[in-house]
Amino acid sequence: MEILILLLALFILSLFLGVELITKVPPTLHTPLMSGTNAISGITLVGALLAAGSDTSPMLVNIFGFIAVTLATLNVVGGYLVTNRMLSMFRRK
Repeated sequence: MEILILLLALFILSLFLGVELITKVPPTLHTPLMSGTNAISGITLVGALLAAGSDTSPMLVNIFGFIAVTLATLNVVGGYLVTNRMLSMFRRK
């Protein structure tokens, strides 16, 4: 039970820290940060695939792994689409 409380507190702390960091980023840095975030989401996708396809894990882990694969895939694809759109604004016509 203590580990659950510790993990929940860590999650809430990281949530507040993430919101504070993202709101302080100037607009000129959004495109490079979006590309870096896509790379991190790709790593998350690999971990989610491992969790979803594990035979030795309980069924609940596989379900959460599948949800994580779906959300990470949406995040990666959406991030690349947004980055591509932002970069197309700087191309010569």
